[in-house]
Parts: sequence; structure tokens; C-alpha cells
Amino acid sequence: MVPAGDARLVQIVDAAVADAARRAGAWLKCAPGCTQCCYGVFAISQLDAARLRDGLAALEETDPARAAAVRERAQAARLRLAAEFPGDAASGVLDETRAEEFESFGNEEPCPALDRAPGLCDLYAARPMTCRVFGPPLRTVEGLGVCELCFVGASEDEVARCEVHLDGDAMEDALNVEAESAAGISGETIVAWALTR
Repeated sequence: MVPAGDARLVQIVDAAVADAARRAGAWLKCAPGCTQCCYGVFAISQLDAARLRDGLAALEETDPARAAAVRERAQAARLRLAAEFPGDAASGVLDETRAEEFESFGNEEPCPALDRAPGLCDLYAARPMTCRVFGPPLRTVEGLGVCELCFVGASEDEVARCEVHLDGDAMEDALNVEAESAAGISGETIVAWALTR
């Protein structure tokens, strides 16, 4: 179950990304049907995992067939990825000491939430934070990163003017501790394991 404060965190992050998207205008190419960022596994927090599970439960109520398809895709992905999972394949917790293995793990794997026919996310409202902030320029320890499809031909100044300004890290950390406690699991996982728990 998602901690109560998650709705506020999502609101803060979504507002910051919407502001960056407005500033980016035509430089930002993200749109329904663009699925480049939906391929390849990535680490998610237990807070993200709880949000995804709640989203899947809500989808089950409104569209059981779509929810069943997501569950099937997640189970199939888990089966494909289990043998080389860089962590505890039973729990789905990634091993931080195997980060180098994770770099090349599942790079061609479609996200289980992706319905490839229309190119849309079946759990869009419940998507992880990584998905929420992808596209507009985001500052990381490696610098200012953007999707390779966006800001093609833009100057460094143009990219910097569109940077996402997030102000929720402390809130997210606290909520993740709460989510880990509720789940009885600590550490990051991936979407396929989050949806098959």
C-alpha cells in the first residue's frame, strides 16, 4: 500500500515536470506513442513499487482485461530475466554491489506496463518517479541529462533554461522508508518484480 503522502509527492514532481515541459516547448518530443524510454530495465524504489501495485489494483477494478495483460507481461518478463537478475531473484531486490552488471541487464526488455500496440503505459498514473521526470533536462551527478530524442540541436543554454527543478527529495526518502517498512523489503527492484509480488 502506498503511503498517504505519496499523492502530494506525485503532485510536486508532476508540477515541476509540467513547468519544465512548458519552458521546453517544441524541444520536448515526448508524446503518446513514443516508447523509447519504455525499453530497458531500471531501478525503482519500494515506494515506486507500491504505487505500481496500487495502480494495477485500480486498473483491475476498471479494466480487468488490461490488468490481466499487464500481469501476464510482468510474469513473462520476470521469467525471462530471473536467471541473470543482478540481485536476489526471489525477492527482486537489486544488489548494489552488482551495479556494473545492471548496466547491461535487460536493455531490450519492454516495460511490463507498456501496451506496445498503441505505445501507451497501462499504469501511467502510477508510474515510477524515473518515468515521471524523463524527457526534460534533469540534473544528476553526471550533469544535465535529456532524452536523446529531445533537444536535438539545442544549445547548452537552451537546455539549461528548461531544467526540471525538483524539491521533494527529503519527502520521497521519508515515504520510501515508510513503503519499505510496510512491504518488509528494503532496496531497489525493477517493474517486473514489483508487479508480480
